[in-house]
Amino acid sequence: MSRFVSLFLITHLCCMATAQETIPLYSDSIPNSRPVRNEEYSEITKDSHVLTIWKVTRPTLTVFLPAKEKANGCAIVVCPGGGYTDVAAGHEGYDVAKRLNDAGIAAFVLKYRLPDDQTMIDKSIGPLQDAQRAIQLVREQAADWKIDPKRVGIMGFSAGGHLASTAGTHFSKVLIGNKNNISLRPDFMILVYPVISFADSICHRGSRDHLIGKDPSPQKMWEYSNELQVNSQTPPGYLVHAKDDDVVPVQNSLLFYEALRKNNVPADLFLFEKGGHGFGMNNPTSQVKWMDLALQWLQKNGWITS
Repeated sequence: MSRFVSLFLITHLCCMATAQETIPLYSDSIPNSRPVRNEEYSEITKDSHVLTIWKVTRPTLTVFLPAKEKANGCAIVVCPGGGYTDVAAGHEGYDVAKRLNDAGIAAFVLKYRLPDDQTMIDKSIGPLQDAQRAIQLVREQAADWKIDPKRVGIMGFSAGGHLASTAGTHFSKVLIGNKNNISLRPDFMILVYPVISFADSICHRGSRDHLIGKDPSPQKMWEYSNELQVNSQTPPGYLVHAKDDDVVPVQNSLLFYEALRKNNVPADLFLFEKGGHGFGMNNPTSQVKWMDLALQWLQKNGWITS
């Protein structure tokens, strides 16, 4: 069998147990998009057996709702990583959503557009537009999904962590239609080995190159270095990183955590001694389950209620 399969089939197989539906992110035209043919495809990688989606130009939201007896009203938009070149939808998306459902949390896996000058008018804002729309959509349909619109957070892994932290620091810059003035600010952020800074010394160069180009202006580098965009209105954050991460240096999380604390924003940070990058929910070098700690943090801060 070919390792390339249709996106519909993969989504169906991965999600049919708990996901109710996969919906287009935009009901009308997709903002900031050029008219191009849909060339999206998906792959289960040979080496890591990870479900990955490429060339995304039609963003969607896959809805995972917890069992009614478990539901607590909290919701999280999940942004998988992939260096802004692909979407690691399996171990950083669908698997995470199922774990959140087990904890009574509604989860929404965002398949966001991947920045490309050929498919977008301004590729630097495309993923953020999709994250803002995802938060907006969850709040718009909160009653239907039995969600408290004041307990809607965002979670991101790697470059998805950059997207999530951008949503948490740039929410006042509204990049989508919002005639009902729905808040685009996530109530909290969970950032896992996140790309945060675009500074030369610690950035993940691939993520930066794909989002803002290989020769970005100092202004663009500053704008998307999210540790520099934190203020007192930035939502609380929980961060997870491994000290030996040689893909996205741990300084990314350290700087963001320090910026949150400096601005009196509630924050917590868990560091693994080892684990490298891209371990998803399960770091094979440790018996600690960071997701359990993050859920405890959510409960302590009142986003999970009994």
